[in-house]
Amino acid sequence: MKKLASAFLASALAVSLVGCGGGGQSQPTAEQPSGEQKPAAEASKEEIVIKFSHVTAPESVKGKAAQKFADLVAEKTGGQVKVEVYPSSQLYGDKDELDALVAGNVQMIAPSVTKMVKLDPRWQYVDMPFLFKDRDHAVKFFESDVAKSLLEGDALVSNDILGLVFWENGFKNFTNNKKALVTPADFNGLKFRSQAGKVLEAQFKAVGAGSATIPFGETYAALQQGTVDGQENTFDNMSTQKYQEVQKYLTVSNHGRLDYAIFVNKPFWEGMPADVRAKVEEALQEATTYELELAEGQNQKAYEELKASGKLEVTELTDEQRAELEKSFAKVYEEFSATITPELIDGIKNLK
Repeated sequence: MKKLASAFLASALAVSLVGCGGGGQSQPTAEQPSGEQKPAAEASKEEIVIKFSHVTAPESVKGKAAQKFADLVAEKTGGQVKVEVYPSSQLYGDKDELDALVAGNVQMIAPSVTKMVKLDPRWQYVDMPFLFKDRDHAVKFFESDVAKSLLEGDALVSNDILGLVFWENGFKNFTNNKKALVTPADFNGLKFRSQAGKVLEAQFKAVGAGSATIPFGETYAALQQGTVDGQENTFDNMSTQKYQEVQKYLTVSNHGRLDYAIFVNKPFWEGMPADVRAKVEEALQEATTYELELAEGQNQKAYEELKASGKLEVTELTDEQRAELEKSFAKVYEEFSATITPELIDGIKNLK
């Protein structure tokens, strides 16, 4: 794969010098001649700006966790590091945020992990239907060596990207405007919005449905205008995006995962003074703990709100109905096992 263009480190750092006492710029002296490098201790006092771009709403799980991270960084660094959070695709959307990260136009993103397939096809693991048994299984994966092998994959590192941690969104479920989805045959002839990826195309094809790749920020309009009949998402995303206003049927299938990972521009991240970076990483770990707790509670709350809205007919699949749907998706594993690798798929399935 050709390496994506990477911006020079200086353009990514977005730094401004913090004055050391007094109000004006000090003049060069014999002890500090013009053009001389500042001492390391003084350089470490430079203000650092991290532009953090993501596509979901500020009140979403990711939006709240991103702001929590920004607040923690400000607290732990005494304001030396400022995290500027740009939600709702304000800077970049699904199609271009990864390129923006590599170019250094932003320093941090939190995409749905499916977006990383353009660099490493193994990231399609998240789209494999019924790969994860339950939430505990997914959280174990986030903390596993299997997950670490993805975050530190050669394809990312060679493109100046570092993967740091996973953030949870939750299990995906189906909505549509035509009918209740109970059996595989019910999907036949419908068209769904999906994220980019061959696995998702194959998933819908396996049950006779079509799919269209539409950016997250444009999904509401696509549903409203009838460009697609339905979509798959977590309860929290459905609620914060108000899909109940433009959909009629919700099927609780828990068939796939929609999770995020935090990625940073590698030259920028490694260019921070080590002591400062340690504080930022500590803030990220605390924000991650907060995010995981928030995701579980907020998804359940969102599900109750969707039901209470009275705008959706809700179908909760029985174990037998889920098993029938899972059987219909078996051909997806036949097609993509080699691409995603048996090591990764089996590694996830065998987590204890």
